[in-house]
Amino acid sequence: MTKPPASRLKTDGKFFRRDGQRLWLKTVTYGPFPDGKEPPLTKELAKIRDAGFDSIRLFTLPDSAFLNEAERTGLLVFAGLDWNHYVDFLSRPSILSAARIRLAAWLKVNSSHPALAGVYVGNEIPYDLVRWMQPLVVREAIEELIDLGKRTAPQLLYAYANYPSTEYLEPGNADFSAFNIYLEDKQPFAAYLRRLQNIVGDRPLVVSEFGLDTARNSNEKQAVSLGWALEISHREETAGLTIFAWSDLWRNAGSEILDWSFGITDRQGNPKPALHICKDFSPSPPVTSHQFSVIVCTHNGGARIANCLRAIAEMDGAPFETIVVDDGSDDDTANIVARSFPYVRLLSIPPSGLSAARNIGAKAATGDILAFTDDDCEPDCEWLVRLGKAFLDPEIAAAGGPNLPPPARTSIEAVIRSAPGAPSHVLFDDTRAEHLPGCNIAVRRTAFDAIGGFDPIFRTAGDDVDFCWRLSDAGHRLGFVPGAFVWHWRRPSIRAFLKQQIGYGKAEKLLLAKHPVRFGKNGDAEWTGFVYGGGAVNVGEGSIIYYGPMGQAGYQSIVNRMLPLRPIDPAFRDGRTQFLLIILNILQPMARRWARNRQIKMSISKPQAQQTEPTLEFGIPGDDATHRDDYLQRLLAKGWKSAGETDLWDLEKGGTRLLIATERTGPKLTYNLFRVWGSPEAARALKRELSS
Repeated sequence: MTKPPASRLKTDGKFFRRDGQRLWLKTVTYGPFPDGKEPPLTKELAKIRDAGFDSIRLFTLPDSAFLNEAERTGLLVFAGLDWNHYVDFLSRPSILSAARIRLAAWLKVNSSHPALAGVYVGNEIPYDLVRWMQPLVVREAIEELIDLGKRTAPQLLYAYANYPSTEYLEPGNADFSAFNIYLEDKQPFAAYLRRLQNIVGDRPLVVSEFGLDTARNSNEKQAVSLGWALEISHREETAGLTIFAWSDLWRNAGSEILDWSFGITDRQGNPKPALHICKDFSPSPPVTSHQFSVIVCTHNGGARIANCLRAIAEMDGAPFETIVVDDGSDDDTANIVARSFPYVRLLSIPPSGLSAARNIGAKAATGDILAFTDDDCEPDCEWLVRLGKAFLDPEIAAAGGPNLPPPARTSIEAVIRSAPGAPSHVLFDDTRAEHLPGCNIAVRRTAFDAIGGFDPIFRTAGDDVDFCWRLSDAGHRLGFVPGAFVWHWRRPSIRAFLKQQIGYGKAEKLLLAKHPVRFGKNGDAEWTGFVYGGGAVNVGEGSIIYYGPMGQAGYQSIVNRMLPLRPIDPAFRDGRTQFLLIILNILQPMARRWARNRQIKMSISKPQAQQTEPTLEFGIPGDDATHRDDYLQRLLAKGWKSAGETDLWDLEKGGTRLLIATERTGPKLTYNLFRVWGSPEAARALKRELSS
């Protein structure tokens, strides 16, 4: 009997799914190998599969023979578009054009291959070159490559392999976020993954490289490090981890690399202890011992309630009961629940409002954790068990995760899922929340009872904000769990969306009366933390990037005036949908402000000051001994001073400013770029000095 072909790897909220099952990717990088030293493909791929890996990451675009062998072995392949992004490719348009042509041509031939899962369109563009070319323009170039891939082969997944030194470079249109991370201690590694979960927004997070060099460390230390990296990556709800690398045989910039050994097999193909650690690691599904009561309040939710309850019925890993509070519906909601979901406890009450309904559901519940969601939500199958992890900390009184809009089915849905104003969590830091929306919040019964539950004056919205503020004021801590998500359908039409925003505005009027100190002079709530927007945090107009002195910070963070919203789905992105989104960006705050205080006010951002044009740009050829760091140290020794952490130049002296970047032009060859601001005489004198 012929085995049916496996389905494509797909994103599933914050995770991946294949053949109807959630898949945590255990990946290893393969090649590129030194010329003439490629190991026998069939044998090596079989060894990789036997070592427990389900996928491999390449740094090149493979041919069909490679993909055929991967399919026979049962491995998924993530291809890598290798192009010359180690130089200033924006000043040489032919480089980017060649990359586009190569990607399109390769996809045309290979994109339908069943072993192919996705494509990395780039890998670690050097931070100094990103700064030289300007981050926003570089990000847009990466996004153009991803857009090209999606137009050509939309069934594949696309990403850019980023790293901490360009954290701000996340492409807005990637299918998942990928970070190469080399941290040798458990705690910083776990903490950085928690940070990244909030950087990447709605998307799955993949550790696209992690490894340890056995030329400078023992084989045993490598094995231990890879073991805890696998464990922590799974615990911190990434979608997978990629071990760097399969073999010590490795080629970079045309030359064999002999001064480090990251492989889990040596140059003769013999396994190191780390290989056995990787083979033995198998992620266990999360479980929890907490007894949950899932409470769904509905009013005229007949068109929505069945999908919600079916999703709840499919949850696993936690003991729970389901309670539906029918808040005076005059449609067939009660009949649907009673007829199709007999195991659900149905409470029918006169029209009382959302807060009163939630309190009635809580009073009837038997669980020690009360988990609330809405009838237009479909909780993920692991929603409760992931929430349960938060409550292992006795200081956590409530916890929640993101609410993600399902993929758009129409152009209007695509616009509304990208518009501002959706229910969102607000975070103090990477794990502690200031606010959790009522569609995804779980709370200990003891804490719920201690503050008296929800306030019944909030009949349709605002109850969750008041509830979280009162929890915090009572000294309780709110936790955030990035993998505990619910699918939350947005309003189906522009009219319904604006009506919802007016309702939010009315609720804010009640909140303003009850919590005046939490609102500013213009009537807007003043959050201490950051409001989640759904999109990946990346550089945009007006962003402030903390490069560190001379742009050398290992972890370069970003501050935006506003967190990015979800981009419009490429399948629906055109002039019409982009225009509609602009209109909603204007109308949404106006509608809420009008409902709140009968005022209409348009906020206009002030343009950011732009860097002046440089006086002189020039380049100097170099080698391993003459590169950016070498020039920086030479100039510092001559009295130049380091620029500030957010400045767009490296050094300054006597009114002259200097930015330096280094291109990697070949094996042990560099080309050093210099940009000077100052008087023409000072610029020319500096060029002569550096060229001598």
